Order: sequence, then C-alpha cells, then structure tokens
Amino acid sequence: MPDSKYTRIAISLHWLIAVVVICGFSLGFYMVDLKFSPEKLRLYSYHKWIGVSAFTLICLRLIWRATHTPPPLPASTPAWQQAAANASHVLLYLFMFAVPLSGWIYSSSAGVPTVPFGIEALQLPDLVARNTELAATLKFVHRTFNYSFAALVALHIAAALKHQFIDKDGLLRRMM
Repeated sequence: MPDSKYTRIAISLHWLIAVVVICGFSLGFYMVDLKFSPEKLRLYSYHKWIGVSAFTLICLRLIWRATHTPPPLPASTPAWQQAAANASHVLLYLFMFAVPLSGWIYSSSAGVPTVPFGIEALQLPDLVARNTELAATLKFVHRTFNYSFAALVALHIAAALKHQFIDKDGLLRRMM
C-alpha cells in the first residue's frame, strides 16, 4: 500500500503557504480602508512582499507536487468527494497564482513598483504600463480573487475538519 502521508517537504510547504496566505489576506483586509499615510504605504509594501513570498512558495510547491505523487484518499471516500477534492485543489492552486499575479499587475498599472523586501536590486518588472482605468479594474479583480480564494480556503478547512471529526477517516493526519 502506498504511503498515506504527504512528504515532510510537502507538509512544510502546505503550512508555510497557509500562514503566508492568511497573513497576506489579513493585512490586505486591514490596510485597504486606512487613510493615505506613510503607515499605509509601508503596509502595502509588506503586503506585496507577502505576495511575492507566496508566489515563490507556490512555485516550489508545484515543482514538488509534479515530482512526488500525493498519497491516495482513504478508500472509504465516495467518488463525488474525490472529484470535489481534486477540483478544489486545482482551484486552490489557480488562486494561489492568480491572487499574487493580479496584485502585481494591479500595482504595475497603478504605477507603483514592486520591490521585494525593499531591495532595489530585486525590483520586479512592471507587467503592464501605468493606466489608471486599468488599475481600477484590476483592483476590483484582485479583491474579487482574494474573497473567492478566502471562501475556497474556508471550504477546504471545513472539509478537512469534517473528515477529522465526523468521518474520522484520518484524512487530516496526512498533512500533519
């Protein structure tokens, strides 16, 4: 029988990405309604740094996933739940790419450079030219992606807890 647990690297990346994503969403939710100030600009920089970090981590996670087969779901998992799990994981990966990319494109269109960790040598190139109309649209897209991603993460957590406490099938232990 194949190993029923993820590798230590996959587990570490999963939880590290979870923490980074939750921090990025929480900071974004907090800072968006602040009045324009040096503090708000500083928080936007931190938010961007979190986004760059999340994007880097998800790239590493995808490379790992492409070279390491995940453990099978418990045999007791109905086919519809297996399909739902596969679909939700695909959507989670898509959002993990789309959220930071939409933020980067939004930042580019707003004319605000992305400088990871304040290191000028790491400044990311603008993906589009400055365009205030496009920036307004991309701000909406970035926010929509974030809220959709948060809803999907909540569903992911709820499903894991259902398996742990209702089904008691050991599914959550695979990622611990």
